[in-house]
Amino acid sequence: MYVILVYDIKSDEGGQRVLSKTFKTCKKYLSHIQNSVFEGELSNSQIVKLQYELNDIIRRDKDSIILFKSRSDKWLEKEMWGIDIDKTSNFI
Repeated sequence: MYVILVYDIKSDEGGQRVLSKTFKTCKKYLSHIQNSVFEGELSNSQIVKLQYELNDIIRRDKDSIILFKSRSDKWLEKEMWGIDIDKTSNFI
């Protein structure tokens, strides 16, 4: 399943630690495409595992995560407006 994950971590005391752990956890499963946005292909079991790990990190009363799901990235049209920060452009 193709997913886009977006998170919003409140920047207060303890927020930097949560932000860092959230970023590292998402990076294990998905490609980082922009600030707090990740994308990639995951199986249902990987989604459950990711959710389990993130639930142990975020503060449910302050932070939020949104996961958009699609059967495949071919069903989603992606447009870049402004600066195109392509993380793969450094590869030969």
